[in-house]
Amino acid sequence: MSQRPSSSGLRPVGGATLDLLAEAAAHCVLSVTVRRLLPAGYLDLEYAWWQVWLLWPVIALLVIPASLLASLFLSAFFVECYRHWHGLRAAYEQSIWDGARYTVCVCWKVHGRIWHGYEVSGLENLPSGPAIIVFYHGAIPIDHYYLLSEVLTSSGRLIKTVGDRFLYRIPGWKQLMSVFCVIPGGQANCLAALQRGDLLAISPGGVREAFFGQGYRLVWKDRVGFAKVAVEARVPIVPMFTMNVRESYRSFVVGRRFWTWLYERTRLPLVPIYGGFPVKMRTYLGRPIHHEEGTTPEQLALKVQVEINRLIEEHQKLPGNILRGVLERIIEWPKSKAS
Repeated sequence: MSQRPSSSGLRPVGGATLDLLAEAAAHCVLSVTVRRLLPAGYLDLEYAWWQVWLLWPVIALLVIPASLLASLFLSAFFVECYRHWHGLRAAYEQSIWDGARYTVCVCWKVHGRIWHGYEVSGLENLPSGPAIIVFYHGAIPIDHYYLLSEVLTSSGRLIKTVGDRFLYRIPGWKQLMSVFCVIPGGQANCLAALQRGDLLAISPGGVREAFFGQGYRLVWKDRVGFAKVAVEARVPIVPMFTMNVRESYRSFVVGRRFWTWLYERTRLPLVPIYGGFPVKMRTYLGRPIHHEEGTTPEQLALKVQVEINRLIEEHQKLPGNILRGVLERIIEWPKSKAS
């Protein structure tokens, strides 16, 4: 039996046809709206829709794997954090700030292992007593965050850090500096920390080295304060360098004279930084350097500088390269003497 036509004279349509009609109507409404809002000839809307229709399979093929990969990384992050559950619970039982410190360190530790394959070589060189860790300062000292987290979660020791005074003027950072015992420079503050038996991390190059130490060049000038502290406190100095630390984050080299002039005038870290590249990172801790009788602070500082340069020459392939740093996650590149 034939189907009876509707009173309007139109044939009934199926659900798929209705969807197509609705999509076409929405397309027409959007086209009219955009054309009224934009000047004539400003946008070829039909061509734009055609491009979206043509490329949507490619977009879907990229978005779906990317979202899946992000979910897997988040899952790995959660599982790695859960491994430290007992340590987290014990830290919170001691005090809320110990718990907060341990939680942040677990997050940094997991981030380093997942994003950079972070490793530490030479942890046994850290003495059980007080010592000064002297390190090369990357554009962002993310390697120091990772080392601090590794030491705290593995041994319970907190590495105190000498930080620039501008850090205390950043809104919301004062409590963070207090919880992680970041102290301003000054021999009195450093001596007090060492006399309590703490590990103390110092980068003599500081912000200047972070922004203008391209090519893994130490920018210490005549800074020997850390050596004077080591001599007076009679503590060893542990040299430290992290492979590819300057490939993970970089500072702009364009307009270096202007940025240098601006920093020298303001003493503020206004140089733009870019990066976050997942390069392989491995921290090397050298053997402790002890002060010998008759050695001046200047001679001790020079000895430390030579040792850090040796670590750079031995473990960093020069010139630095971001792509090579990423590939080092899976390939061990030979370190030639010519580099």
